[in-house]
Amino acid sequence: MIFKKEIKKFSLTPLGCLTFRWLWVALVIPLIIMQHPPAFAASDAGPVPDAAKKLFQFCADPKAGLDTKAVATLVDYVLGPKVNKEIGLPAIEESPGAYYEFDTKISFPRFLSYAYNSKIPGVITGPSSMRYSIWTALHGKSQNLHDKWKLASPADKPVIIYGMQRDCITPDLTTGVYYEYDLKRTLIHLNYKGRLVLISISKQASQSDVGKKGLILGNDNDWNYYYSGEPGSYKTGMGWVKSYIYDYYSVGVYVETGASPNMVRTGNFQWIRAGWSGMNFVRTGHIVDGLKRFARNSKSILESKNLPAPSQFVKHYHLLSALPNRDLNERYAALQKAKHSMAVKTGKIGTSEPKGQGPYNNISKEQIVQELMLEYLKVSLGKPSFLGNK
Repeated sequence: MIFKKEIKKFSLTPLGCLTFRWLWVALVIPLIIMQHPPAFAASDAGPVPDAAKKLFQFCADPKAGLDTKAVATLVDYVLGPKVNKEIGLPAIEESPGAYYEFDTKISFPRFLSYAYNSKIPGVITGPSSMRYSIWTALHGKSQNLHDKWKLASPADKPVIIYGMQRDCITPDLTTGVYYEYDLKRTLIHLNYKGRLVLISISKQASQSDVGKKGLILGNDNDWNYYYSGEPGSYKTGMGWVKSYIYDYYSVGVYVETGASPNMVRTGNFQWIRAGWSGMNFVRTGHIVDGLKRFARNSKSILESKNLPAPSQFVKHYHLLSALPNRDLNERYAALQKAKHSMAVKTGKIGTSEPKGQGPYNNISKEQIVQELMLEYLKVSLGKPSFLGNK
């Protein structure tokens, strides 16, 4: 994006410095964006965007009623033949959009038991995308996720679950910035023409917290990340940036494909508007990059022969949750110390104790448990863990 602001004069006054900063942004942002694939042209997705809008309306206000035709439109699209598995989508509320799909060799019941289980955190199936995800109350009427799903038959009505969710995502691939925000969530489980389906709808409730400095430590596929707690970015010249995610809309469609008795197709429809000073710097290519990042790691986990049974994850979750706060904090402190040490080696941060570290009274127990669960996943799959092979 090129700013059209005319620069008439430079000086060392505060105004002149501010003017120079905006000129620097105008020059550097195209360079950042060029590190990604060229922007996708919005494809002819037919009725898909309108169908998604109806589901977002239902997510925001359940009184609007579930539009079953919109559900059918999206499921049919995911199952239908395509030339490309990734396409651009027309913008929604000035938020650029994209679609990406992939297949996972797993039965639908087994998929649900890992990906949508109240005792198995989302970080287990999306460690490159999610730091933690906490399901919270929706005006006192929130419904809990299921531990065990009753699979829908063709005669059953859709099972609908509403809730709010607090998410913190991993550092961005380009800037290293990470965000926290609240989502309105709606899950719909149904049987569509003999196929089991789960539809996950997310709509950001309000502007995210300010983006903070994060680092990808080593290979992104090893799921090692550093979270500073400080606004800005470690990318050279961007430490001052105060960025936000303004809007986020997502519909994830998970459906039995019929190509194999053990195959689930994931179709992700996603729209994002993010940047700073009210301006959006997200392009369709950025969204596709994020969806591919999630897909690559989710597939590698769910298709791994070393993946523990869901019951083992549940058991470990209960063990961690039952630990006294003192023991839990000791493990978490060791984890943060190891991350900080690895981050220092990047040269991006100093050797002093990072801000916000030490006592963890302001961090929820659930967040701590989820971050420790990631280390259990790493050990299970044979990846190096910050906590060793404990």
